[in-house]
Amino acid sequence: MNAATDPREYDLDELRSRTLLSGGGAVDDSIPELARADPDLLGIALVTVEGVLRASAQADVLISIQSAVKPFLFALALQDHGPAALDLVGIEPTGEAFDAIKLESGTGRPPNPMVNAGALLTAALVDGADAASRSGRILDGLSAFAGRDLRVSESIAESEHLLGDRNHALAHLMRSEGTLVIGADEAVAVYARACAVLVDARDLAVMGATLAAGGRNPVTDQRVVGDGVARDVVSVMATCGVYDGSGRWMRQVGVPAKSSVSGAIVLAAPGVLGAAVVSPPLDEQGTSVRGHAVSDVLSHDLGLHSFRMPRG
Repeated sequence: MNAATDPREYDLDELRSRTLLSGGGAVDDSIPELARADPDLLGIALVTVEGVLRASAQADVLISIQSAVKPFLFALALQDHGPAALDLVGIEPTGEAFDAIKLESGTGRPPNPMVNAGALLTAALVDGADAASRSGRILDGLSAFAGRDLRVSESIAESEHLLGDRNHALAHLMRSEGTLVIGADEAVAVYARACAVLVDARDLAVMGATLAAGGRNPVTDQRVVGDGVARDVVSVMATCGVYDGSGRWMRQVGVPAKSSVSGAIVLAAPGVLGAAVVSPPLDEQGTSVRGHAVSDVLSHDLGLHSFRMPRG
C-alpha cells in the first residue's frame, strides 16, 4: 500500500467533510431516545488488526448500540454453546424486514441471527442462570470486544422493553414453537438491555477489528472469542447484516457489516481492519445513509472489497 491507501495514514476528517453535507434519510423514532438523535452527527473510526486506531471528529459521541449488537450476541452464544448454537438459529437471508413476525417453516427457528427473532434467541443462549446474570455476561462480553468497560442506558433499556411489541410477539411465537427455552418477557428484557449499551464509533471499530482479527482484540491483545466463532459471525454479517439490502451492500461495499437503527454501522474486513460509522438518518432498509456512503468510499480507497479483482 502507498500512503494514500494505508489505513494507518487515512484522513478520516477529510472523508467526514466530504460526506457530511450529503442528505437524505430520516432518524428512527421507534423509541423517544432515538427520535432525539442529532441528524448532523457523523463519527468515523477504524482500527487495524495490528491495533492502530484512526478516528474523526465526533467519533467519541455515545449512542445506543441497538442492532449493531447482533453479531456480538451471536458470537457470545457460539462461544458459550459451541456448534450446537448453530442448530437453534438459521443462517440464511430473508429478504424481509428485520422485525418480521416470521420463523423458519418446519423448524420454528429464527431465520438468522441478524434479525430481531434471531437476536432474541442468541441473547437468551448466552450463559446465565437468570436475566440479570445473562445481561451481565453480555455486558462483560461486549466490553471485552470494545476493550473498555461499557455501560447500559437504563432509560433506553426501559423504552426498548416497554415499546418492543413486535419483539414480545416474536418471543411468544418462539416459545410456542419450543425454540425459546426461557420466558418471553425475560428474553425481551435481556435483548433490550443489550441494545441499550452505549458505544461510540471508536468502540464499534475496535469491536469490528476484534472480529476481523479472528476474535482477538487488537488493542488489548485479549482473546475474546475463538477464531472459528469470528469466522462464522463475519460470514453471516456478509449475507444478512444489512437485512434485505445485504446483497446490494456486498456488491457495492464488499465488506461484512451490521447496520443499526441508531445510525451505527460496524464493519469487519477479515485480516485487515474493523471500522465504524455513526450517523442517525436512515434509508428504507434501516441503514445509515451517510454511513453507507462513507463505507463505500472507505472500501474503495483502502481496497477492502472482498471480491475485488486483480488489475491487469
